[in-house]
Amino acid sequence: MSAPRWPSTLWIVRHGESAGNVARDEAHARGAERIELSARDVDIALSPRGKTQARLLGEWFAARNADDRPEILLASPYARAQDTARVFRDSRGAAGDEPICIDERLREKEFGVLDGLTTTGIASVFPEQAEFRRVLGKFYHRPPGGESWCDVIFRLRSLIDTITLHYAERRVMIVAHQVVVLCLRYILENLSEEEILAIDREGDVANCSVTEYRFDPGRGREGKLVLESYNVVTHLEESSPSTVTAESDAAAGVRG
Repeated sequence: MSAPRWPSTLWIVRHGESAGNVARDEAHARGAERIELSARDVDIALSPRGKTQARLLGEWFAARNADDRPEILLASPYARAQDTARVFRDSRGAAGDEPICIDERLREKEFGVLDGLTTTGIASVFPEQAEFRRVLGKFYHRPPGGESWCDVIFRLRSLIDTITLHYAERRVMIVAHQVVVLCLRYILENLSEEEILAIDREGDVANCSVTEYRFDPGRGREGKLVLESYNVVTHLEESSPSTVTAESDAAAGVRG
């Protein structure tokens, strides 16, 4: 049998609650057309609750044996993902000297002209895009200047190649965004459009939730990563239910 090419464990974490998540909720509550943010999406920081979520995640992993904690940290270049990874590491979720490797392929889905608009705003400012999304569905709809889910999947396939090349038999954690979590599931589990959208409809990917894969050498000719758990927030629920957040996918242009 050939040597394994997959990580022994792969954790995929959505970043903690961000200031953008909070502003989005406020905009929807007011029925506003646009989310009130002055910074670029890439620069949006964690909210106070988001920092707490990242700390609790780190402490949850710190209580484990050393061989059940990540030895490789990969993160989106967006501030909210980098900050989540940093707080996680500083809370002893991983070794203190473990570098956080930034990979642009893990960035948030690009929303293009729809960035920062609420559902109401998209219907008002770009009614034709609202109709295109209704007809095409979120998997294939690409707003001007933005990406479809397929576009995100295309760049993530390259990322997976990098992981299998450099991190075989290692314990890897990825910190990224809601759509990235779902698109990685699509790739790793060889899902169809219908299957991944059904998972998406079942519930949102919670902030600082953990999705875990373990390598099973008995699956297939060369072994494969097998889903162990999805969207776990036990570390937050055990501390306080108020630290758990999940957001509805109310619009194509919301920041996540």
